[in-house]
Amino acid sequence: MKIVPPNKFWQFEPSYWYQKSGSSENGLSQANAEKILQQSAQFIKKRSVFEKNFLLIISQFKSPLMLLLIGAVIISAFLGDTSDVFIILFIVVSTGLLSFFQERNADRVIEKLQSMILLKSTVLRDGKAQEINNQDVVMGDVLIFNAGDMIPADCLLIEANELNVNEAGLTGESFPVRKEKGALAGETELSKRTNCLWEGANIVSGNAKALVIETGANTIFGNLTQSVTSKIETAFEKGIRDFGYFLMKITLVLSLFILVVNLLNHKNVVESALFALALAVGMAPELLPAITTIAMSAGAKRMLEKKVIVKKLNSIQNLGEVNLFCTDKTGTITEGVINVSGLVNAFGEENELVKELAYWNAAFESGYVNPIDDALKKLTPEIKVKAEKMGEVPYDFIRKRLSIAINRQNEKLLITKGAFIEVFGICTKVKLSNGNIENISLHQPEIEKRFEQFGIKGLRAIGICFKNIESNAISKDDEKDMIFAGFILLEDPIKAGITETIEALKALRVNLKIITGDNKNVAKSIALAIGIKNPVILTGAEINNTSTDALKLLAKRTHIFAEVEPQQKERIILALRRTYTVAYMGDGINDVTAIHAADVGISVENAVDVAREAADFVLMEKDLSVLVDGIKEGRKTFANTLKYIYISTGSTFGNMCSVAAASLLLPFLPMLPKQILLTNFITDFPYLAVASDNVDEEQLAAPRKWDLKLIRNYMVVFGIHSSLFDIITFLILLYGFQLKEASFQTGWFIESVLSELFILFIIRTHKNFFKSKPTNSLFILSVIGLTLTISLPYLPFANDIGLVPLPFNYLATMLLIVIVYIITADILKVWFFKKYRSL
Repeated sequence: MKIVPPNKFWQFEPSYWYQKSGSSENGLSQANAEKILQQSAQFIKKRSVFEKNFLLIISQFKSPLMLLLIGAVIISAFLGDTSDVFIILFIVVSTGLLSFFQERNADRVIEKLQSMILLKSTVLRDGKAQEINNQDVVMGDVLIFNAGDMIPADCLLIEANELNVNEAGLTGESFPVRKEKGALAGETELSKRTNCLWEGANIVSGNAKALVIETGANTIFGNLTQSVTSKIETAFEKGIRDFGYFLMKITLVLSLFILVVNLLNHKNVVESALFALALAVGMAPELLPAITTIAMSAGAKRMLEKKVIVKKLNSIQNLGEVNLFCTDKTGTITEGVINVSGLVNAFGEENELVKELAYWNAAFESGYVNPIDDALKKLTPEIKVKAEKMGEVPYDFIRKRLSIAINRQNEKLLITKGAFIEVFGICTKVKLSNGNIENISLHQPEIEKRFEQFGIKGLRAIGICFKNIESNAISKDDEKDMIFAGFILLEDPIKAGITETIEALKALRVNLKIITGDNKNVAKSIALAIGIKNPVILTGAEINNTSTDALKLLAKRTHIFAEVEPQQKERIILALRRTYTVAYMGDGINDVTAIHAADVGISVENAVDVAREAADFVLMEKDLSVLVDGIKEGRKTFANTLKYIYISTGSTFGNMCSVAAASLLLPFLPMLPKQILLTNFITDFPYLAVASDNVDEEQLAAPRKWDLKLIRNYMVVFGIHSSLFDIITFLILLYGFQLKEASFQTGWFIESVLSELFILFIIRTHKNFFKSKPTNSLFILSVIGLTLTISLPYLPFANDIGLVPLPFNYLATMLLIVIVYIITADILKVWFFKKYRSL
């Protein structure tokens, strides 16, 4: 699909658009910008709290089954049967309101999280640079860009300095595109519009200033997202959806079958329809979406307290599945605070010239903030002559170096620092200790050996070089025939407590692998320092010479990947995903493809925009101990969601199937429609509390994955067990006590509710139920439900819901059946989970 904006703005100079938008090179005024925003199509008026709450309440009653049930109740009222109308409607509305309050709280958590991860842009307003939310950028704004920034709108370049932009999401071009200001022909194709910046792209290197032309849906990116909407479904979401459809199919078939048979038996039409619909509502996993959302939002809230921002709520489940964590060493394994441990010449001697060159190079750098330059800016060289900046060739991950041109008392110097190999490769000469300059080839073996020794000592050594220049303007082409000045030695100490954190990850059965651009000697030093004995190290050069299948095997036994190029990180992650469920943490431009490739992408709060945008989680602290808590919360959320699924497939489903079967054999309904709905209502309270229930440490100790086969096995085993006790109840009530309609329905109602309440305490743990403590809210709500159920037949309005008081011996018998049911269910559960240890 070829998309051409109607104005073809790339064919005009910025001056034309200044006039059209009422802007200037100093940007818009704040007042004018706010006026444009309110008039633009992207301005979205926020819904009032009342409106949001109203829509959420309505959504609780929009499921087809619920609408059919309400419709049937209203029709029965018109036909003259008004006795049950208000009772059933009261139960339905109360159930809906219960879900509403829970989901409203969940939505508030999500809104808070979203407000914390809004991307911002630097914009000129009233001639001053300030940060604003991307959604507030308007036509006529002048934006300032540095490496790592996301582009929030379609823009026309005003200034560009060695600017390279990643447009892969729009053009499919995997290599960064060089951008320059100017005007182009109106028919220039998208990939060749080098004077434009597009929303959704990101700055790879360089810096720029650009004028906003199109925003929101008017951008190329906005146009594409409107025409193509896709949501990547996680394995857990797919499992939940498939399971929901599976239960719904059984529910609908069974309900229709019951309805037809009851009608053939000449039972009341309205009553039979209401019974079938109530049965369908009772069996359908109507709380499953709510439970899943509430469990995940509760998990997100707990994770926020532990300094983890959840960007994508559904990723919490994926985090629980992780069994391999990959990260760079800086800030996770090490403190992330760079110390300059030495500034030496090519022969390892402290050198004032190296110190001065390093200081000027860092002080005049205007790209994205980095810890190396921050450390070098703190140097205090003996500066005899002040310098002025003339030009800059920003750092990028292809050259791996940064060049600054300075003028120092009419002496023009080009100073370049960066990765030793890249800097050494552009040098033809070396400055000796005595100040002389010689051909570098005479000293190459000695310099390379010294670099290797620095690495063995655990020091990161970057190279610095210089040369005299004539021109005031510089480019990448000037980075040649340089004079090697020496080394900048950097040290990043091992983070306190990191070995304990790594052990905590191992206890969760999560392995750790380090992916770093540092040389293999530094990497080995780090590995030994954190307790990895005989570390296996794979270098970037070795990866290039390894096939995809061989890399899968090599990656599995490798501890550290060293000297890795940015583009190799993605390949490593993809190879590891063939064996593991992988989480990757990164904060730089060079980490973005790996974050995308991982099962779970993680970034940090101070990361570049493009890295935070790609991530599923953002850590407020770059600390692995925070991740340990996050993995536990992911597994806790997964476990609590499964509890509700087990209840739905076991006791609830078994009870409703038994009621359905009994209705075919009895001359009356085993439970009235309002009693089925009341059962649902009473049990919903503790079921919703499951979302924040305690989880046994044993269930947190290993990664957990969706297993539909296990759930089906569980459904068969516990469904049969539940139905067996329902049959016992049926026989005792009908033939033992020879109860009539109302008494029979009361007995079955009590047995059904109590069994569903008690089974929750059995299913919530894989151990014997008395060895695991539930949350107070779950326990209290269950006790309230138990008390209410036993009390209902004796309350003044009992007749209105079809319940009658039962003699003590009948009630005691129901309680005895439930006790035996609970004991046998607990024994059966322990056996079941011992046999199926896969989950």
